[in-house]
Amino acid sequence: MNPTIMALAMGDLGRLDGENKLVRLRDQLTDLGINAELRDSNSALLVRTPEPGLPVMVFVGYGGLYYSWQDANKRHRADDPKGAAMALADYIKSR
Repeated sequence: MNPTIMALAMGDLGRLDGENKLVRLRDQLTDLGINAELRDSNSALLVRTPEPGLPVMVFVGYGGLYYSWQDANKRHRADDPKGAAMALADYIKSR
């Protein structure tokens, strides 16, 4: 197969994997009563804080292995959306 086509296909698969991880995180946050919505062509999750303030942007990074926020200073394994949702909830409450 053409290497260029293969690279494009792999890029699409990686993007879709990241989107699916963000959807799973959004669903877990919703279960906790936290408002979150997909943004930027589904490449980021905007998490609103319960109190007035700036929202938190969450991305899938580090090769799809981690959710990251606060300029990547905070992160949680992307294979654990429930744990990531709880970590984000704690982070939001502590701000």
